[in-house]
Amino acid sequence: MNAPQTPPIRVLLVDDDPLVRAGLSFMLGGLPDLEIVGEAADGSEVAALVDRHSPDVVLMDIRMPSVDGLAATEALRRREDPPEVIVLTTFHADEQVLRALRAGAAGFVLKDTPPAEIVEAVRRVASGAPVLSPTVTRQLIERVTDRGQPDRCALARERLARLNDRERQVAIAVGHGRSNAEIAAALFMSVATVKAHVSRILTKLDLNNRVQIALLAHDAGRLDAES
Repeated sequence: MNAPQTPPIRVLLVDDDPLVRAGLSFMLGGLPDLEIVGEAADGSEVAALVDRHSPDVVLMDIRMPSVDGLAATEALRRREDPPEVIVLTTFHADEQVLRALRAGAAGFVLKDTPPAEIVEAVRRVASGAPVLSPTVTRQLIERVTDRGQPDRCALARERLARLNDRERQVAIAVGHGRSNAEIAAALFMSVATVKAHVSRILTKLDLNNRVQIALLAHDAGRLDAES
């Protein structure tokens, strides 16, 4: 008896450039484990398409004429069971990309990223893994001017204070871009225990992924203090 097939990953494409959408559709649509369920030319169209097609992953352009990708991402991530979002951008360092990550996007890819890497990014996000490492996130943070830092710092420190000492150590290590194996070796615990701590951190602080843990640790000023 054959095992039941895993349903394909449902993908929604959002970009105001029809050539970009066509290229993404051609790139992703021919793969057996991916299905393009819809396309949008503006962020204003996203909510209705998500209601209609229930995508697993949204590839979201950051700059669009009416409702941009940032606003659309923020609206999606406020939903009870939101799709994952990968931001599409032409820039490595962009304040809007950073804001999208803070809103809960799982990561970003450049529009000139090789096709195989975009496919892998969609698959990773659909499986619950962020697209980019906390190390890349930190590099992005350091390149982008982040306004309102004092208020954000105080809030981040208050949130980290909800964690116990061991959870805070793990959160700071995640912020430094360390893998579970590296954290386990540094803190003298098993990889399984690290994974459990990360899961508890996400639940306690209502975060989406490791990227947001890294952002929080950075905002609290703990990365420079404990480098």
